[in-house]
Amino acid sequence: MRVLLAGTPEVAVASLDALVDSDHQVLGVITRPDAPAGRGKKLRPSPVAVRAEELGLPVHKPEHPKDPDFAAMLTELAPDCVPVVAYGALVPQRVIDIPAHGWVNLHFSLLPRWRGAAPVQHAILGGDAETGACTFSLVRELDAGPVYGQIRTPIGPGDTAGDLLDRLARDGAGLLVRTLDEIAAGAVPRPQPDEGVTSAPKLTSDDARIDWDTSQLVIDRLIRGCNPAPGAWTTLRGQRFKIGLARPAPEQELPPGQLRNTGRQVLVGTADRALELLQVQPPGKKPMAAADWARGAQLADDQRFDDDE
Repeated sequence: MRVLLAGTPEVAVASLDALVDSDHQVLGVITRPDAPAGRGKKLRPSPVAVRAEELGLPVHKPEHPKDPDFAAMLTELAPDCVPVVAYGALVPQRVIDIPAHGWVNLHFSLLPRWRGAAPVQHAILGGDAETGACTFSLVRELDAGPVYGQIRTPIGPGDTAGDLLDRLARDGAGLLVRTLDEIAAGAVPRPQPDEGVTSAPKLTSDDARIDWDTSQLVIDRLIRGCNPAPGAWTTLRGQRFKIGLARPAPEQELPPGQLRNTGRQVLVGTADRALELLQVQPPGKKPMAAADWARGAQLADDQRFDDDE
């Protein structure tokens, strides 16, 4: 089939590469416009735009897919299908209807569980034993279209959202190509069940603040689900302090938020058992090993997170 990939962030790049290596003809990419990034806030192209230019593919950056000029361009190119991976904008029905086989979305979830922008993050926060990826036909209602295919993967006790997205981006690219092969052969998607629908909105910085009065289990999930973005955080001596990685520390009891440096471990108390901090980011510094930070931090015996004194 003649296809035009719609995608924006790094997780969509594996799908672009897989499509280029497949039997389908890639006409180009649709991606979000260049956006400010870095300390200088200079405009930078999306990872999909960068990769498409490396591959010599045309890049289309409409301000919004509802723009009449974009619909006219899509009509003129006449793709058979538009595969979508984390494009980042809602597509109107009249634009979905232009390709003969519509728009087919690769979503990193086990639909209908976790419809929305942050399904992997919410799967970790929700304590799910597994997650996965689906391909479905795009419709106006958010992530509610009929499903073509699905893959599943377990969520390990140390998996972060970044770990899982890397794995699903790679494995999901294969699923997307197989789905297009099946559509070309006449496959028909199946409707999603009415039961089991949950939503997964994008996580904000407020969502990522750690409440040390909750359990070790809940805080561990929050830290892993918010890695790499938006990043779990707390305060130390009145300043924001990020926690990149941690793991449960068995049989350790400390008051919530209290720190203890044993020389070999940096522990922090929760509502029940302690967590061992592995990677932290003090204010104004880069992420570092917690043990390295603790050696120079001059922690008092009763030092606590969220204690602003």
